[in-house]
Parts: sequence; structure tokens; C-alpha cells
Amino acid sequence: MKNMEKVFQALASGVRRKILAYLSATSLTAGEIAARFDISKPSLSKHLGILENAGLIEGEKKGQYIHYNLVRDNLVNTLHSYVQDVCPVARPIKKESKAKAAQKSRRNQ
Repeated sequence: MKNMEKVFQALASGVRRKILAYLSATSLTAGEIAARFDISKPSLSKHLGILENAGLIEGEKKGQYIHYNLVRDNLVNTLHSYVQDVCPVARPIKKESKAKAAQKSRRNQ
């Protein structure tokens, strides 16, 4: 649940949501991202750090630059888990799934 909280805190910022949108189709360096915003480099660095800490983006050093990419699986899995928790239709399904997992676990012991 803690990771989910980090994700939603990261998504609370319009700047961070725009960064995710810019990274949706390609990787970008911090400089390329900064060129799209009217904010200071330390502020951008803080936003990138929050997104990385939430597991939504990752940086990969290529030469002297860090290229940022979306971590698609983490965002999708977090949002899917959230929807399952709040969607009334999913609750019984999730409960059934947990019961099946418990049955399998008991059989394997």
C-alpha cells in the first residue's frame, strides 16, 4: 500500500503528470524535459526524484546524460490494484482469488 501512496502523491502534481505524458512515447534527458517547462533545474530535479521514488520513471545513464523512461508496468499495476480496491464489482472477485490462493497454499504444505 505504501507504494500506491507514493504513486498517487507523485500524480498529484500537474507538472509531474505532464512529465509522464512527455515520456509516454520516448525517453528524454532532464535538459529535454526542462525545455518544456518554466521551472528551475532544482525544481525539475525534485519532480524527477519524486517520480523515480514512486517507481513511475527510471533514469539510465548514456554517456554524460541520464535518459528518463516510464516504468509502465508499475503505473498500470498500481492503478489496476487501486481500481480493484475501490470497485464494488472487483471486491468479490479479489476475495475469491485470495481464497483460491489460500486453498492452493494449504494443499502445497
